[in-house]
Amino acid sequence: MGLGKKKGGRKEPLFGLPAALADLRLTAADRIPNAEDKPKKSDKSLAKRKAADSGDEPPRERKPQASRSGAKRRSKSGGFSLGRLVYWGAVLSLWGVIAVTGVVIYVGAHLPPIDSLEIPKRPPTIQIVGIDGSMLAQRGEMAGANVSLKDLPPYLPKAFIAIEDRRFYSHFGIDPVGILRALVTNVMHRGVSQGGSTLTQQLAKNLFLTQERTMARKLQEAELAIWLERKHSKNEILELYLNRVYFGSGAYGVEAAAQKYFGKPAKNVTIAEAAMLAGLVKSPSRLAPNRNPEGAEARAKIVLTAMADAQFITDAQAQASIGHPSYNVKPAGAGTVNYVADWIGEVLDDLVGQIDESIKVETTIDPKLQSVAEAAIIDELAAKSVKFNVSQGALVAMTPDGAVRAMVGGRNYSDSQYNRAVTAKRQPGSSFKPFVYLTALEQGLTPDTVRQDAPIEVKGWKPENYTHEYFGAVTLTQALAMSLNTVAIRVGLEVGPKNVVRTAHRLGINSKLEPNASIALGTSEVSVVELVGAYAPFANGGFAVAPHVVTRIRTLSGKLLYMRQADEHNQVIDPRYVGMMNTMMRETLISGTAKKAEIPGWPAAGKTGTSQDYRDAWFIGYTANLVTGVWLGNDDNSPTKKATGGGLPVEVWSRFMKTAHEGVPVANLPNSQGTWGLSNLAQAASQVSPPTAAAPAPAPANNGGYRPPPTRANVRPEAASGLDGWLMDRLFGGNR
Repeated sequence: MGLGKKKGGRKEPLFGLPAALADLRLTAADRIPNAEDKPKKSDKSLAKRKAADSGDEPPRERKPQASRSGAKRRSKSGGFSLGRLVYWGAVLSLWGVIAVTGVVIYVGAHLPPIDSLEIPKRPPTIQIVGIDGSMLAQRGEMAGANVSLKDLPPYLPKAFIAIEDRRFYSHFGIDPVGILRALVTNVMHRGVSQGGSTLTQQLAKNLFLTQERTMARKLQEAELAIWLERKHSKNEILELYLNRVYFGSGAYGVEAAAQKYFGKPAKNVTIAEAAMLAGLVKSPSRLAPNRNPEGAEARAKIVLTAMADAQFITDAQAQASIGHPSYNVKPAGAGTVNYVADWIGEVLDDLVGQIDESIKVETTIDPKLQSVAEAAIIDELAAKSVKFNVSQGALVAMTPDGAVRAMVGGRNYSDSQYNRAVTAKRQPGSSFKPFVYLTALEQGLTPDTVRQDAPIEVKGWKPENYTHEYFGAVTLTQALAMSLNTVAIRVGLEVGPKNVVRTAHRLGINSKLEPNASIALGTSEVSVVELVGAYAPFANGGFAVAPHVVTRIRTLSGKLLYMRQADEHNQVIDPRYVGMMNTMMRETLISGTAKKAEIPGWPAAGKTGTSQDYRDAWFIGYTANLVTGVWLGNDDNSPTKKATGGGLPVEVWSRFMKTAHEGVPVANLPNSQGTWGLSNLAQAASQVSPPTAAAPAPAPANNGGYRPPPTRANVRPEAASGLDGWLMDRLFGGNR
């Protein structure tokens, strides 16, 4: 096929087409221009130069045309950007929905199955009541009885709606308007000044979630709030909320809060009191009226204003209620009674096992005696703790059958919850000596048996009396009343330390006791409650007791879970020896180291005790009505400034016991009127052992051979000589 040229153009190839069809071809005008067809810049310049040379220069482009062309291009560009904006907006929205859906699914996956959720029961509470039925303390949440909305004054629930969730009856569990309003407010204040949670969300958090402030918890809260709204009516949700919300000071629910702060049921609260309760929800610990009355009142004013603004009350009612809450904050009992509550908590599992409902524990505690015991300890320490360098004290009082009537485990429970009456173990000093002398009586000695008060040495250890004086031949009664160390050690070695330990354990001491020579001076540690319990057989005729405080345990509905059975009558001391010991220990209060402890009109007996270097001061005394022990000292076992058992402990004991025996018919100590008196010299003379050291001091005339206790009858272990003796002196002690 040949190509032919034509003047002024080129000849198109026909490719074998007929001549008739040859004209059916695209011309240059019919073609769509492309980049290759555009004239090159060099070509345009060449054309311009040719035109200039011929004088036929093309006219310049008009500016308006250029403007129209630019506007057209801008219009096309602007339309393209708007489209892209719409497109990408749709894409981002779609991804946002997917992301939110994913988060909701993820958060929901970490919740229990919604369909299986149930409103949880209230955690069980433990109500501890005294022997008179009055409330002493409470453990667990302080939850009042559930109250119905219809039983509450209308302004009480409305106070919560006004301040916490104004749109409660119109939202679906989450309030978008409230969230937006809170967001704007917080942005304007540059901080979190307002929350957007609804009452339903708050209820969901209280029922099912923790208090942590995380986004995951917030999303879970929202999901649960929607579920609550679908499952329960608005009034049911509001009623649940009012019965579960926390009001501070351990009070959950409006009933418990009204009783706690105003001493009345929730149905009787005034508008001012309702406003104060609603105001506490924001910060219950900080605004509790028993801790911050000014803050509670200020918050109540805000609630009253909100109630008036929502037209729940009139402006006149709001103004009349400002500043008029009737405070009646009820104490949960004397502070030291919490030591009793802790002790009960320790034994509760053994009595009833795991509990899953609220219970009431009936105790042997006498609230009046508990208050007297607390005041006696606190006042004595407040007056003399600095003078004698004594920082702590404990007291246990029980009936002769072991029922604890009062217990003080320390001077201030809020400062220290350590129970020095039950948990702490200290050296009892000479208050342990009755077990030595009882062992001696059981081996044939009598109160009038004479032994030598003279220097003694035991393997390098040389204990001595407090005054460094010795009185020669003395009766066991004198030796116990004057707390003579050398006689106690002689008698202890005579009867055998192991037998002394057996006697103490038989009477109720549970702690480990070392059977050595120093056991006679009370060098093995015991607790206050067990030592008092071991003295009880002297007051009840010789029967063992188990110190106890719980008598019955019931559910709040009245179901009996536990009732204490009476102790078996286990005679651990022969009645004859009970009478002898009571005769001997009565003399301690009459003429011995505890003369200040005598109770007018009441036969009483007991024994003082002071441990090595005055670290512990004790007095355990009793009547036929009550056995009471007092300990004073320091938690770090540091020495006091010569605080002895016959001083501060006797003063505390006397103050308590005098009040405890007011109006109680006088009773004699068991068997104390027997034939064993202080003048049985004839029988005692036959049992006198030969003096081992000092010669007997002359006896006063016309007293039947009885030597009155000397004025200075305090005794203490002697400072020993030699390394072995020094160790014995450091490790062992006891006086008075």
